[in-house]
Amino acid sequence: MKMNKPLTVREAPASYLVELEEQRVRPGYKQTEVGVIPEDWDVDTIVNLAAITTGDKNTQDRIEDGAYPFFVRSSTVERINSYTFDGEAVLTAGDGVGTGKIFHYINGKFDFHQRVYKISNFSDRLIGQYFYLYFSNNFYSRIMQMTAKSSVDSVRRDMIADMKIPVPLPDEQRAIAAALSDVDALLAKLDQLIAKKRDLKQAAMQQLLTGSTRLPGFSGEWEVKRLGDVLHVRHGKSQHHIAVSNGQYPILATGGEIGRTNTCLYDKPSVLIGRKGTIDKPQYQDEPFWTVDTLFYTELSNTAHPKFIYFKFLMIDWRSYNEASGVPSLNASTIESIEIAIPKYEEQTAIAAVLSDMDTEIAALEARRDKTRDLKQGMMQELLTGRIRLV
Repeated sequence: MKMNKPLTVREAPASYLVELEEQRVRPGYKQTEVGVIPEDWDVDTIVNLAAITTGDKNTQDRIEDGAYPFFVRSSTVERINSYTFDGEAVLTAGDGVGTGKIFHYINGKFDFHQRVYKISNFSDRLIGQYFYLYFSNNFYSRIMQMTAKSSVDSVRRDMIADMKIPVPLPDEQRAIAAALSDVDALLAKLDQLIAKKRDLKQAAMQQLLTGSTRLPGFSGEWEVKRLGDVLHVRHGKSQHHIAVSNGQYPILATGGEIGRTNTCLYDKPSVLIGRKGTIDKPQYQDEPFWTVDTLFYTELSNTAHPKFIYFKFLMIDWRSYNEASGVPSLNASTIESIEIAIPKYEEQTAIAAVLSDMDTEIAALEARRDKTRDLKQGMMQELLTGRIRLV
């Protein structure tokens, strides 16, 4: 009988290589039901490590400005004047749109909905904050594996109770929780700073774009003009005949980029606004683009600074100009008839530069926050599987 030639690594199917890699467990680690973990970690089911119960309240029991947190089936924490538990707990929604995706950690007095699961009374072997980190990052994938549907709309108790988790020694659990808590604290500070910068920019827009505060070196009255005096509103076109993958230019709709093309409809700086649907989200584009037929673009005169006009568009209540009883719609002539106060071009340029610098600063902070979130996600994968050890 002819023997088959052994597969080389290059020839082997991907599934075979994954299986082969799983068999190569490095020294000091072991293969378990939860994956490869350190040899000195245990694996146990949640029911052996904590108590699992549901609440007895309904959403209508909430009280605005109540004394205690009230956990319902959403990410929003309501308030209530009663509490049925005082201590450390992890909570997750038992049904609803957030099933498998909403988790809370608390240590104190609270109440909770009858379709919210509370995991508490942790054994001496399990640290609550460590459990929260592992559970919130792995429970959704577990319940998805237990259903044949593309989404899950309810959780059974056994989905939680029979879930296996890795159990390091308590000191290592505390170290993991502390490291990730430090990253959470940094993320919270970045979120607070971004919110503050956005508030400052909003105040600056209100002051600078109305002329109530003038930049140094500028004076004189602003002129009231129709938008049609400084720009012309143009219609977008269908993208079906020009769309290509990896095209040179963006195809824009009311929600932003929806594709790419090698053909541009307009190649100068422009302010864009929805014709139909989303009519209150102005966009700015300073590179060649194509717009679909539900998105207007503008041709600006040489007396209007494009970025200044964009910031002025952000201040307009576009929904007050809606001309349809169904899907919101704007009319080109209506847009061109709107009156705005506008300074000379040099002052427009200066105002646009100040506000653009603020946008750049906010974008840099958002990029730092997003990078930190990615870093945290990577840290969690390494720490919760023991690939990186802290003790």
